[in-house]
Amino acid sequence: MTRLLIVGPPGAGKGTQAARITSTYGIPDISTGDIFRANIKNETPLGVQVKAIVDAGDYVPDSLTNELVKGRLEEDDAQAGFLLDGYPRTLEQVHYLDDLLASKGQKLDGVVQLVADQDEIVSRLTKRAQEQGRADDSEEAIRHRQQVYLRETSPLINVYRDRGLLIEVDGLGAVDDVAGRIKSALGERGVLPVSERDESVA
Repeated sequence: MTRLLIVGPPGAGKGTQAARITSTYGIPDISTGDIFRANIKNETPLGVQVKAIVDAGDYVPDSLTNELVKGRLEEDDAQAGFLLDGYPRTLEQVHYLDDLLASKGQKLDGVVQLVADQDEIVSRLTKRAQEQGRADDSEEAIRHRQQVYLRETSPLINVYRDRGLLIEVDGLGAVDDVAGRIKSALGERGVLPVSERDESVA
């Protein structure tokens, strides 16, 4: 079983690497955004609540987010492990996830943090916005999102660093290179890809 989180600033290629990790390790990529959208689309009781909150322009409270994540982690495809993306976002959510996993006799294997120089990311995103004609993605707006990310995730990153779970990976460079760094770092912790796990069992 492989249970991971992935965190990284906007523009660090988190979505791309999340897809690589789920493919390599045979686990589902569980994104809170996807969970919200699926519940809203299927008009589940929780989805109806989320839609009303989002339509009003408010933040979805921790209690509701926790319930949605709990439901997703109970689905069949998540029983052999998962990669959480976008959750937890608050310390309350960290503690809820701790308790949820502990109740099943489980714990996280690691927290992959994509690290990237802020100026490098801003330069990359500004260039992309210009190429795609996205005027709303000004350098100021991009820097603001970076600051919000740092402010919101720093407390969580510190918690996981103190627990010895944080795996810092250089997020800049070619996609394959970054994926290789993640695989090597996880391998050092005994977290093996599906292919290598099959060989070790054989």
